[in-house]
Amino acid sequence: MNFMPPRQFELPAAQRATGRLSLAFRRDATRRTRIERFYQEGCLKARLPRPVDGVCEAITINISGGIAGGDRLATEIALGPGAELCITTQAAERVYRALDGSAAEVRNQVMLGARARLDYLPQETILFDGFALNRGLDIELAEDSRFLGVESLIFGRQAMGEIVRFGRLRERISLRRGAELVLHDLSRLDGEIAQKLGGKALTAGNIAMASVIYAGPDVQEMLPLIREAMAAHECEAGASPFGGIIFGRILACNAATLRRCVVAVLKSCRDGRALPRSWQS
Repeated sequence: MNFMPPRQFELPAAQRATGRLSLAFRRDATRRTRIERFYQEGCLKARLPRPVDGVCEAITINISGGIAGGDRLATEIALGPGAELCITTQAAERVYRALDGSAAEVRNQVMLGARARLDYLPQETILFDGFALNRGLDIELAEDSRFLGVESLIFGRQAMGEIVRFGRLRERISLRRGAELVLHDLSRLDGEIAQKLGGKALTAGNIAMASVIYAGPDVQEMLPLIREAMAAHECEAGASPFGGIIFGRILACNAATLRRCVVAVLKSCRDGRALPRSWQS
């Protein structure tokens, strides 16, 4: 009998999603904000619904269905002088388990010209057990521009009984006004996530958190409104002014409680304008 050596098979490499979105807006002679550059590549797409309250709105979409280890996503938003934009996401983003341990890379950059105004309002990012995420947000503001932004993280879907036991997070938020670096916030969390979140020095057991930034000439007037909105909800929250901005942090025991507090804070900063429709579903 002849015995053939066993054939060697290599497992196919996991598919990786890549996407790039580059949008630029300008203010025309009629004082309306219009799209000037619209570039989308790979899994990142954008839609521009009809303006609400006269403010241009953009919705970003990740058609890959979520973020997995090794994905590479980049978004650039530029506003010319006097332009006004509200940008949000179609739904909450999901970051799934990294099968081979490689981290997903997400880079977001916004640039505002003189007197421009941007409301940067992505919905929550939900982290699954075993995730690996490197995410950065770079904000460049003119001296007299306005910016309102939020970044929210949810560690597992509590209603589904999920617990994020292990994972790896690297998050950076950087804000420059003119040539001056005003904010450089770094977060690093890895290893036994569930155990570390239980520590009082971190989140004291809370599994939902958000960072809120407001920049504008009326910081002192906005600060008590933001603090009042935070105090009205059962969250651990605080906001501090420095360098012409307000930076706030919110911790909550679940996603629903966090969302209610974030919505109240955002509404207090939007001059009575309703939040984007995707936030109201």
